[in-house]
Amino acid sequence: MDENFEAFAVSPVPPPGPDAVAPPLYRGIYGMPMFVTLSTADLPASVDFWTRGLGFFELFAIPGQMVHLRRWAFQDVLLVVGEKSSSAPPASVSFACVLDEIDTVVSSVRALGTVPEVRETPWNTRDVEVITPEKARVVFTAAKVFDPATVEGRNLQSVGIGRDDNGSHE
Repeated sequence: MDENFEAFAVSPVPPPGPDAVAPPLYRGIYGMPMFVTLSTADLPASVDFWTRGLGFFELFAIPGQMVHLRRWAFQDVLLVVGEKSSSAPPASVSFACVLDEIDTVVSSVRALGTVPEVRETPWNTRDVEVITPEKARVVFTAAKVFDPATVEGRNLQSVGIGRDDNGSHE
């Protein structure tokens, strides 16, 4: 494998479109290429928010110390017991999703008393941002269908996406 291997072959993210279907929750074990670790003063409350509000499941736990959560493959979060932050950091963590999951995330976190922010981005995604009980800034991001006639499509074309001859960026 070189630095130009076909990464889409290992990604669980489906191509964008109105019929895009979210992959199943992934329960396999692998070496995690990236994960988020969040400190929480209330581990049970944090697990409840992430599972009921954001659609993660508990992969395993070390009781009273740490819970490993996951959604799709490569979407791992470790919740560890520690001090609660007083404010949300400027940095965020983003998780890919499909468009029809956005409304579910919005309604689930609202049911838990959190106000999400939904926005359309200049890079052709619909995002929902949530501040978790641990004060983490979490973004679920869903790609929209590429349309070269839109402002977003022109933005992407201006950086070389969606305009090559072999269609590898469409």
